[in-house]
Amino acid sequence: MALRMWASFTANALKLSSSVSKSQLSPAFSIPRCFSSVLEGLKYANSHEWVKHEGSVATIGITDHAQDHLGEVVFVELPEENGSVRKEKSFGAVESVKATSEILSPISGEVIEVNKKLSEAPGLINSSPYEDGWMIKVKPSNPSELESLMGSKEYTKFCEEEDAAH
Repeated sequence: MALRMWASFTANALKLSSSVSKSQLSPAFSIPRCFSSVLEGLKYANSHEWVKHEGSVATIGITDHAQDHLGEVVFVELPEENGSVRKEKSFGAVESVKATSEILSPISGEVIEVNKKLSEAPGLINSSPYEDGWMIKVKPSNPSELESLMGSKEYTKFCEEEDAAH
């Protein structure tokens, strides 16, 4: 509701009208479909997971962009602590009112902590994907894998291009 009100206000301020057809807009002018947040200082996978690396621990979750496309998250399946994850392999799943999606690990390592709050409140992924909605904490087995992930600017461009293609 708040997003619709903001969009309506912004459209009015920019003097945009819903009666304008797509063909009447200049090709250089576009309104992004998504108003997702991308945080500086995190690394991003093209499968829409984020990594926050601090010392010997990497916190992993799904991005705001991913949760926005999923819709309301109703269930989360996560691995056990002391297990391991492998880069680009599934470590769990997120079930939303729209679909169930696998979660791929952006790095390899040992799972040292799982966000137990998500079993009782999976909606934390929607309301706070980068803070309260984190999924697992990993001790990376190959820290150089972080170098293959995108920074915030690259991930923003990746999402814009992906959304434009759909």
